[in-house]
Amino acid sequence: MTGPVPGWWGGTVHFPVPRVPPQPAPGSTGTDAGLSEELASVVAGARRRALRDGDRQIDTAHLLHSLVESEPEVRAAFGGPDQVARVLGYLVQRSIGYGLRWQATVEDSGANPVAPSARDSGQTSWSPSAAAAMLRARERAAGRGDPRAAGLDLLAELAADRHSRAVEVLVRAGVDTERLTGRIGELSQQV
Repeated sequence: MTGPVPGWWGGTVHFPVPRVPPQPAPGSTGTDAGLSEELASVVAGARRRALRDGDRQIDTAHLLHSLVESEPEVRAAFGGPDQVARVLGYLVQRSIGYGLRWQATVEDSGANPVAPSARDSGQTSWSPSAAAAMLRARERAAGRGDPRAAGLDLLAELAADRHSRAVEVLVRAGVDTERLTGRIGELSQQV
């Protein structure tokens, strides 16, 4: 139920109208275009996390956090539940102190060129590194003939940028990113 409804006392009860995020038009080249339904949900989670944490941009750590929380295939790429728990532990610490130094800076490793428009639907901007990872994830999916990028595509691209915040979190959590990339390749072939 949404909108105003008459209350029993004669007043009006207002229910919040759910905000439906804008959907890219078919053939769109926006940051959210060309994503599987699951990955679109991951992006929405990263966007909410960035807004909640007061961050100016969605960065690679936001994407990693949302991926690990919501994608079973992504969790399977790690070396087991202990490694997943360590990664999530570092990601949770981001909002309580670990990542506070990131809030005043823009994540741009410089390793990945990004299209000039790194804005997302006019609300939350993307860090250049996060936008580049999203673009490369779509390119990775297209390279195997899939029109939509999935969680493993994005995880592979996040792990590939050695200077990203996502890789910083992975390394601090004891993840060998080269082994992770190998497991992603193995899992991608099984799908």
